[in-house]
This record gives sequence, C-alpha cells and structure tokens, in this order.
Amino acid sequence: MQEVKRSISIAGHRTSISLEPIFWEVLKEIAKAEKCSLAAIVAQIDEARVPGDSSLSSAIRVYIVGRLRGRLQQDT
Repeated sequence: MQEVKRSISIAGHRTSISLEPIFWEVLKEIAKAEKCSLAAIVAQIDEARVPGDSSLSSAIRVYIVGRLRGRLQQDT
C-alpha cells in the first residue's frame, strides 16, 4: 500500500508525515472522537514520544494500534 504524505503544523513548525491511507483515516476518526484537530492529536503524539526513539510516523502508528488494542481489551 502506498503511503500518503501530508504536511501538518505542530509546535509552531511544519512537518511532513507519511502514512498509509488507513492510518490517516483512523487518525481523523480519533481526532473527531476527541473533538480536536488532526494537528492537535499529532502534536500530543509528538510530545509523548522519546526524542530519537522513533520517527513521528512510527509513533503515530503505534499510538493508533494502542488505541485500538485498548478498545479490544475493553470489549472482552
């Protein structure tokens, strides 16, 4: 699956993020559920990650999987 690159402003600067379309879709759904912007969700993820530990794109994927995993555990 081809990644889609988007430019987002976080912490006062523009950054480009490449993610597969399904991750962009789920990230938008999370932002809508949290009643905040996509940029706000990405900024939260960026602030929570350890600098140099992983790319922002990887951190976003891990965040999404963690959210979905949490929901699955609630359902059991």
